Amino acid sequence: MLQILPDNPQRFDPVLCILGKRGFSIGRFYFEVQVGDKTYWDLGVVRGSVNRKGMITSTPENGYWTIRLRGGEEYRALASPSILLSLGEKPQKVGVFVDYEEGLVSFYDVEAKAHIYSFTGYSFTERLYPFLSPSVSDDGKNSAPLVISPVNHEG
Repeated sequence: MLQILPDNPQRFDPVLCILGKRGFSIGRFYFEVQVGDKTYWDLGVVRGSVNRKGMITSTPENGYWTIRLRGGEEYRALASPSILLSLGEKPQKVGVFVDYEEGLVSFYDVEAKAHIYSFTGYSFTERLYPFLSPSVSDDGKNSAPLVISPVNHEG
């Protein structure tokens, strides 16, 4: 069901994207995203001040540290230019690790315990938020949700 909402500076338009409620500006944090059998998605972290209107270029220069899947088989790290990723198998759950002081954002295939890609050498200057885009329906093949979950490592 299509719902028309009033414009809001915090709402992405026209793309389908969300930010996590809690942002981080110090230390390390990690979360996992259940991607399942979706055929399209984007995920990672973004600066809280990113452009949310019109055509968005998802690159670190614009405050986006993300990876994406297109067409069920093409994985890319959205650097400038984007980097085609060769994955041994299709991840069902992607882990995202951020070390704020080191300027590091890393992605992992949780179940395979395999590194996917790392953005390194950045200098973060503002709060970072988890970022998800479930993308288009793909004739119903991409209708499952993206599910984000924090992971607590206490010990």
